[in-house]
Amino acid sequence: MIPALARWNGDHAMTKDTTKEVAVAAEALLFDDWFDGIEDGVRARVRGFIETMLEAELSEALSRPRYGRRRPGEDEATPSVVGVRHGHRERTLTGTFGKTRIAVPRARLTGEDGKTREWRSGSLRAYQRRTRAADALIAGAYLAGTNTRRVRRALNAVFAAPVGKDVVSRVWRKTKGDWDAWNARSLAEEPIVRLILDGTVARVRLDRKATSISLLVALGVRADGQKMLLAIKSMGGESEAAWRALLDDLGRRGLRTPELVVVDGAPGLEKALAALWPDMAVQRCTVHKHRNLLAHAPERLHEEISNDYRDMIYAATRGEVETRRKAFIRKWRLKYRAVADSLEEAGDKLFTFTRFPPSQWKSIRTSNAIERLHEEFKRRIKTQTVLPCAETAALLFWALLASGQITMRKVDGWQTLAEKPDDQIIDLAA
Repeated sequence: MIPALARWNGDHAMTKDTTKEVAVAAEALLFDDWFDGIEDGVRARVRGFIETMLEAELSEALSRPRYGRRRPGEDEATPSVVGVRHGHRERTLTGTFGKTRIAVPRARLTGEDGKTREWRSGSLRAYQRRTRAADALIAGAYLAGTNTRRVRRALNAVFAAPVGKDVVSRVWRKTKGDWDAWNARSLAEEPIVRLILDGTVARVRLDRKATSISLLVALGVRADGQKMLLAIKSMGGESEAAWRALLDDLGRRGLRTPELVVVDGAPGLEKALAALWPDMAVQRCTVHKHRNLLAHAPERLHEEISNDYRDMIYAATRGEVETRRKAFIRKWRLKYRAVADSLEEAGDKLFTFTRFPPSQWKSIRTSNAIERLHEEFKRRIKTQTVLPCAETAALLFWALLASGQITMRKVDGWQTLAEKPDDQIIDLAA
């Protein structure tokens, strides 16, 4: 044997297989020995409480307690026995109290036609394995930004039993009925005065390949200033046809023509709005236009452009806005013409906010209300590189608001929403 290949028997030679000991040691995980007497006591009494509740429910259905009989001379008006008990069956139920096995009473009930049927508990539904509170906890953990596998690990201690990722998926799919009802609800009674439209991109799995889709979102502002989500559509892009499909759906559901629409400046969206509501007041998002201006200039000019642009957009009065706009265009026509051309491209739609009371300017100038929803949605899906399908992406976006994970407040200046806007547009002469 070659000496160099001979086994070394010195200090570093492994002479014992310790795999089993390591595995055994790994079984004692952090928090495993954190015994809680209160939790343990409550969970030990849960079984008796549930069984007592089910027995009481059955006794009411049978019009008599367990082992009860009609007494001699009892009033004939007293309800007669309408069925008989016949044992119990074991069921496993998981709730916020953990996992427990309960004995569910069984009985046969006799109907008015003389036929018998198996008694069904109203408290414990047929084939129910989890309480509604447990399902809500699972769905809430998923919505909070945890993928299906991590939900299983996170809730293992709460339920004192493993929660499979398939269980998480099934619980999540239960929201499908609420989602369908929300998509079909009427908007005829909603006093929508302002519409905010924008899209975002999500990656979903189509034909076993990761594909980018567009989620088109419509946010409405009611007459009392409260924002509300109106529609979400998963589309292949932000084309005119895609936006027209969303707007037509809002019309079919009875949406009244709003007074103002806030958009990001996407060409497809503006064409769809022009075709449906040609006389609609439209506000181009000033934040999106700011980004456009910077994209047209070298980086060393960005700070100067930003300062001039903010001075113009955030001027205190309509007259000051007009004056600073003229100054901006004259300056940048000479210094870097592409910047001035980009500002002129937006026309008066960039300054529609000046036709409204100054208290509303902050909420009208930008589409920030809907951008915040996009940011929260992106944060939520960060744990899942690719979503299962396009419908899941739209459903997840909706559920973040429907579940209360995201709440929306009233828009700034809502007290003056009843005031009519001025018909005069800003002077575009440079």
